[in-house]
Amino acid sequence: MRARGVAGLAGALAVVLTGGLGAAHVLRADREPGPERVARDYFAAWRRGALDEMAGLVARPPADFADQHRAMVRGLTVYSVALEPGPVTRQGDTARVEFTADRDVAGHGSWRFRSTLRLDRRSGRWRVAWTPDALYPGLRGPAEWRLRQIRVQPVTFTARDGGALSGDGPLGPYLTDLTDRYDAADGEDGDDEESEPATAWAVEVRDRAGGEFRRLKLLGAPRGEKVRTTIDPDVQAAAEKALRGAPGDGAVVALRPSTGEVLGIADTLGGQGAFVNLYPPGSTFKVVSAAALLGRGMGGGGAVDCPARAVAAQRTITNHEGASLGRTTLRRAFAESCNTTFATLTVGRSRAAGLASAAGAFGFGERLWPGAASAYSDFPKTGEGAELAESAIGQGRVQATPLLMATVAAAVADGSRRSPRLLEARSLRRAGGRTAPPRPVPGAAALRDMMRAVVTEGTAARAGLPAGTAGKTGTAEIGGGGDPHAWFIGFRGDVAFAVFVAGGGSGPRVAAPVAARFLRGL
Repeated sequence: MRARGVAGLAGALAVVLTGGLGAAHVLRADREPGPERVARDYFAAWRRGALDEMAGLVARPPADFADQHRAMVRGLTVYSVALEPGPVTRQGDTARVEFTADRDVAGHGSWRFRSTLRLDRRSGRWRVAWTPDALYPGLRGPAEWRLRQIRVQPVTFTARDGGALSGDGPLGPYLTDLTDRYDAADGEDGDDEESEPATAWAVEVRDRAGGEFRRLKLLGAPRGEKVRTTIDPDVQAAAEKALRGAPGDGAVVALRPSTGEVLGIADTLGGQGAFVNLYPPGSTFKVVSAAALLGRGMGGGGAVDCPARAVAAQRTITNHEGASLGRTTLRRAFAESCNTTFATLTVGRSRAAGLASAAGAFGFGERLWPGAASAYSDFPKTGEGAELAESAIGQGRVQATPLLMATVAAAVADGSRRSPRLLEARSLRRAGGRTAPPRPVPGAAALRDMMRAVVTEGTAARAGLPAGTAGKTGTAEIGGGGDPHAWFIGFRGDVAFAVFVAGGGSGPRVAAPVAARFLRGL
């Protein structure tokens, strides 16, 4: 190792600190330091590499707090880090600081990305609420880091208009994955001229025992032929801005329903979380359940029951906050997200097959090949009993990615499900992607009306969504007593989207307002 690298390991936590934390703080002598002061002190300690001081500002720091920081520095041979913190955003007893970290990785280049430092007040004292994702968004535990030399094709991916795309923001891991997958052997013009691969350095991480390394960044990748993606710069900017106001990590994925083009990806879940992380979809899955009911002959105006509590196949199902509509219509039960309605109407042998068929029509059980990595979302074999009732409301073993749920919303808007894609057809094949013929989804016209009712008179009526928006809220319960995930999927014009906030607590109160900010920003 060069002498510079050895010195870098010893002092790699020395940080250039810039930004807006200093002027905002006014400390009264009779009070504990506020979140501004705690954040300022934390970043100052980070600048000095004072890991013990940093840990002292953390509420219940893990025993390996220092080791997790050192593992990143040593695994990547980080020479230096520059931090650019923004202002502290405070909501009650919680606060957050968005900051940019810029690391010089072994002299091979700059690895720049945005992250978040969270704080909360406990027993009257503000402390850093530290989790591993303060080091990199989406980390779930102690991580193993490595820097690896690889061969890649010389290529630059641009926006749909030919403009530059930033690799420093949430698109970075997606562009890295496209570059890694792209095979230029058959040439843009369809000839057989081969393009010589070049050398790049891959930043990779593994944060789960037995898991695979995820590639986060390519350093020193050559700029070769320009290949247009489907990303719309205005949609991308609106998605990123809207997600910054979310109370936790999440994603906004936007598609064009008429083509399947991915227009924007805002993602603070870490890596390619919007495409590869699976979560229970909660009540957004009622779009699929309603399609199954419509497919067997029900109409939006059909009479249904919505009691506060119901027993479906020996499983007690309740509505949020004990809501009850009594005898009502399917349209209103959907708009008000009645769990009891959909659970009881779905239980039964013949109905299990209908729900599975509807799920397949919307893309469950089929691999998505958008050009970058994506997870497979199967619909579980539930039988006809209690698990089927849970599946009907997006709980149990039903899981989906934000990408898939955006595809569900796009399918309703268009009337047919189209394969999501990040590249045009020829380029998509060269990145290992593929598309399938459009597939009609059952009850699309009625679903569009029901999703409009969610916004005009249902669970999203107070979210500030612009006129013409249709959608479905979701609050997905998770095991272990954690806060529910917040969802909102929908469409307006030829833009469909999914909004997801991990641990956000409420789809109507958290995810739907993020969607409103996104649509107003277009």
